[in-house]
This record gives sequence, C-alpha cells and structure tokens, in this order.
Amino acid sequence: MTSLPNSSILCESRRVSVIGGGKVGSTLAQRIFEKNLADVVLLDIVEGMPQGIALDLMEAQPIERNDRQMIGTNDYADTAGSDIVVITAGIPRKPGMTRDDLLKINAKIVVEASEKAIAQSPNAIFILVSNPLDVVTYLSWKTTQLPPSRVMGMAGVLDSARFQTFIAMELGVSPRDVNALVLGGHGDLMVPLPRYSTVNGIPITELMDAVTIERLVDRTRNGGGEIVGLMKTGGAYFAPASSTCLMVEAIINNQSRQLPASAYLQGEYGLNDIFIGVPIQLGGSGVEKVLEINLTDAEREALHTSAESVRANIQQAST
Repeated sequence: MTSLPNSSILCESRRVSVIGGGKVGSTLAQRIFEKNLADVVLLDIVEGMPQGIALDLMEAQPIERNDRQMIGTNDYADTAGSDIVVITAGIPRKPGMTRDDLLKINAKIVVEASEKAIAQSPNAIFILVSNPLDVVTYLSWKTTQLPPSRVMGMAGVLDSARFQTFIAMELGVSPRDVNALVLGGHGDLMVPLPRYSTVNGIPITELMDAVTIERLVDRTRNGGGEIVGLMKTGGAYFAPASSTCLMVEAIINNQSRQLPASAYLQGEYGLNDIFIGVPIQLGGSGVEKVLEINLTDAEREALHTSAESVRANIQQAST
C-alpha cells in the first residue's frame, strides 16, 4: 500500500474508491485527484500496479498544487468508509467485439467487486463504468442490495458528449455551445435525441438536414467502436474518465446536476425493474429524481427496443 504519512487526514476527507486500475480507472483517479475533489483509493488485482500509479500521482502534487491523498492497493480493506465506489474493473473491448460480447466475463468481475466493496463501505454510492454498462449496473444493484438511488451507471454523459463533439465538428462551432441528449442502453441501440440537442439554444434540426443528423447519430452509436478500431489494442478512456468524474463531482459537491445516466426505472417511460439511460437529477444523495421528458412515439419505441435488449442480456448474465 502506498500513502502519504498523515493517515488521519484520510479518515476526515471524502473518499472515492476506484475499483480497476486500468486506463479508465487510473485516468479517473488522476482526474479526481488533480481536481482536488476527494482522497482516492485505486484498487487493482495486479500487485504493484495501483501502488505505482498512486506514488506517481503523489509525486505530481507539488506541481499540481492539490492536497488530497492517494492510496494504491490490492486489498479491499483499504477502501473502507468510501463515500463513492466507482467500478471500472473488467476486460476492455478488442476490435470486432461488441459491448455485449463482454457480458459473462465482466458480469462475474463486477459482481465480485460489488460484494467486496459494499462489505467495506455500506453507505457508499456506486457508479458503474464497466461494460456492458446497463447490465452490470443492474447486477451490482442486486448484489449490493442498496436503494436504487445509490446505484447508477455512467454512460449517458459519455454518449451525449460524443454526440456534442460530432455536432460541434460538423458545424465548426465551440463544443461549449452544444448541448445534446442521448437516452437508452449504452450500446448500438442507444437513442440520441436531435430534438433535445441544441447549439446555444437553437435545435440542431434547424441547423442541419436530416441526412447529416442521421450520420451523426450513427457515429454516436458507434463512437466507442470507432476508437477501438483505431487503437487496435484497447478502447476509449479519456472521455469515459472525464464523464465519470463529472458525476463524482456532482455527488461530492451536492450540485443537483441534470445529467443522463443509467438509472433504475419504476414505471417511468413505461419501463420497470431495469437500469437504462435517462435524464436524472444527481446530487449528494445520489439519484435525486428521474426526469421524465416527452418523447415522440418513435423515440419511445426506440427506448423500449433498447430496454428489451438490456433485459435479455440481464437474463443471459443471470443464467
């Protein structure tokens, strides 16, 4: 275990444990640490790897001017008392693999991680990042037996950010002026919503023709796969880490942000007993509310089709 000398500070500060020290997990740890949001525990099964990352980040403290603490560990006992647990553990996608191809392997990894983490931090809020996202979020919720408000999946922020990026690139405008919304499962059946996507308040339906919009929608649905295809040996990690950090910050600072995330539905949008991407209000207690927006018949049908795919994969992972 690697830590700074004064361990008493660690007990008094907000603590985020990141389970999985791969590229997403380690980049997320860096984001949280350098933003000075919380003390971070980075856990991985590979001996020495999280300890080395933690020491490397601590050696950057005098330059980055943050005063949080970082622990690298292979022992879940070091995650005890976490306010937030983020699970990124699992094998990454490889070229030709879909998110659902990872189902059986990552489901087992996430269930085991959830069991060990909740035993150490029964009051934590859980954020799932591993794929297939909506499926493992449901399995983690079942495993931890937490209230659904304290379990969620990070996907909508990432998918919406990708849609925003492609819109900004197409129009040659600043991404800061673009807002976009993507619902549904984190996969090929996600549901980007052009009607709710704007540039400085102007709907993109007034700025681009239908063919262009559909091209950007398709690129968004395949955004992760595009990066996997380019990199060959791994997948995206900068944008997923930034997206997760945004959610961590909303919880730690009790910001009541309106964000899309994989949340548990109990009748909203005509769906029950499923985690899927919808707009939520996210604050210090977790999911404060699920926001139900008006959808066209086609959008609602697409959301239900996405949900059916998620439900089928949950059943497959549970057998």
